Amino acid sequence: MNSDAIEISGNGFRYPAFVGRGLIARAGEIARNVTDRNRCTIIADQNSARLFGDRVQDSFSSHGFSPQLITIPAGEKSKSLTQVEKICDEMIEAGFDRSSFVVGLGGGVIGDISGFVAAIFQRGIPHIQIPTTLLAMVDSSIGGKTGVNLEAGKNLVGVIHHPALIICDVDALESLPPQEVRQGYAEIIKHAIIRDAEMVTQLSKLRADENASWKLAPLIRRNIAIKARIVSVDDRETSGERTLLNFGHTVGHGIERANDFKIPHGDCVSIGMVAACAISMKRAGLSSKERDAVVSLLKKFELPTELPAEVDREKICAAIAHDKKFLGGKIRFVVARRIGEAHVSSDVTMEDIREAIAAL
Repeated sequence: MNSDAIEISGNGFRYPAFVGRGLIARAGEIARNVTDRNRCTIIADQNSARLFGDRVQDSFSSHGFSPQLITIPAGEKSKSLTQVEKICDEMIEAGFDRSSFVVGLGGGVIGDISGFVAAIFQRGIPHIQIPTTLLAMVDSSIGGKTGVNLEAGKNLVGVIHHPALIICDVDALESLPPQEVRQGYAEIIKHAIIRDAEMVTQLSKLRADENASWKLAPLIRRNIAIKARIVSVDDRETSGERTLLNFGHTVGHGIERANDFKIPHGDCVSIGMVAACAISMKRAGLSSKERDAVVSLLKKFELPTELPAEVDREKICAAIAHDKKFLGGKIRFVVARRIGEAHVSSDVTMEDIREAIAAL
């Protein structure tokens, strides 16, 4: 396997993540190094299918695979059990079986739903991730979390099913509008806050001309490495280490539910991180100077730091009450003592969360 690959490994799993240019055209070649299976379902949304579907199918076909593209509607609302059933029915009708595998081609929604399909189809078949958004490349494609949403909350049904391979083609980012790229920076900033203070400094000095997609490979690799280290020791979120990746997500997911997913995920996480910083000042000793540094960095990447007035604060709190990060009814909230150092706190109260949301 190529030495440029980042290895992600832990108890019972090991897989490579490739980051570079022109990798979509080489997807079949790279996949052939990790599987001898031949039939695959490529699951994509309408956007990623239009932009990359033909190239990925051609690449797989030219290396002896028999691919079939299944296209689903774009957006968070596709993350449903109804959509999963439709995909599985289509796969059965096409003759796919336990000797097949699934390829997820798209952003975080596609990674979640394609991974879930792979985990449950015929009791589990391999999954290859080809993320096409910055957010998916640096965060959601890594670690094996899959799932769909219920009316009560986000990602309440799912399973840990690690991919066999991740292929990140930075050229795919050229297709993204600026507002989509900024979604990825929310997760990059999150990684910096919880584990990499030096990256905050690096991001604060990043010039606009360094933001070109083909120059982002080192930053993407750095973020994959951060998440890989965390996942390697706690892939099933039992020790608390992986829970750190939820910094800003408790309130962020609540915002998503309260506005019916009209605000993009990264924007919700950005606002959620502002709330988490306020709670961190109260419960973990985060300084106001560092809180201001986080807010300034979010603004630099044109991420929101305030909650739109029309979003119902009570709906956010109601959604948070169903958050799967609560155990036995007890709140497990990620706070930061300082930039680069975070931990899970059981001292945070619902009143703290309400107070932070009211201040947004």
